[in-house]
Amino acid sequence: MASIIHPSGIKQSIVDKVVKRRGRLHAFPTLDATKTALIVVDLDTGTVSRVDDEIKAFVPQINSLARTLRAAGGTVAWVTTPIGKASKRFRAIYGDELAAMYGTEGAKSGKAQTIWHELETEATDIYAVKRGASAFFPGNCNLHERLQARGIESLLIVGAVTNVCCEASARDASELEYEVTLVSDCLWGHKDGQHEATLATFYRNYGDVRPSENIMELICY
Repeated sequence: MASIIHPSGIKQSIVDKVVKRRGRLHAFPTLDATKTALIVVDLDTGTVSRVDDEIKAFVPQINSLARTLRAAGGTVAWVTTPIGKASKRFRAIYGDELAAMYGTEGAKSGKAQTIWHELETEATDIYAVKRGASAFFPGNCNLHERLQARGIESLLIVGAVTNVCCEASARDASELEYEVTLVSDCLWGHKDGQHEATLATFYRNYGDVRPSENIMELICY
């Protein structure tokens, strides 16, 4: 039998093992839009300004996903992480200079407080603030409770950084029994293969990975 190629470019040897194990390419073949939320992680003004064109390139896809999902009865949630004062642990990991920059951006009216202006938000969307990398770690954020109130069962995760906050949020959401999909072409991650490693590991062990075109087809099916 010929190998099935993954549309997000995950290494073929990994895809072959997964397909052999479960008999299909994707963990979640269908999607109920009314029980689905698009989770946009850390696409604040500060983050997008620093990364610039690499993130701006997929802003149109995120806007299209958000519009389509809302029209189908789904939910869009915007998650930010304004750091008012970096902890001792944070400074030890990232250094004083970077910690100071995040502190400035996280202050009142700072760049970490606002969603990037080219992203299309709506008043009916969820706006959540997290403390730390994961939006689903207990005590970090109230996003889980707010999604449960809307009957959400499936999550589509986009944003930055793939291998940090997006991965941490996706893994914790999976532990909470959400059906989680990383939207591969709407994520920005660190170089040296870290973005790709997160997609491969998540696909193999935690949930699903699909490009936005695939997701649009599922929403509209």
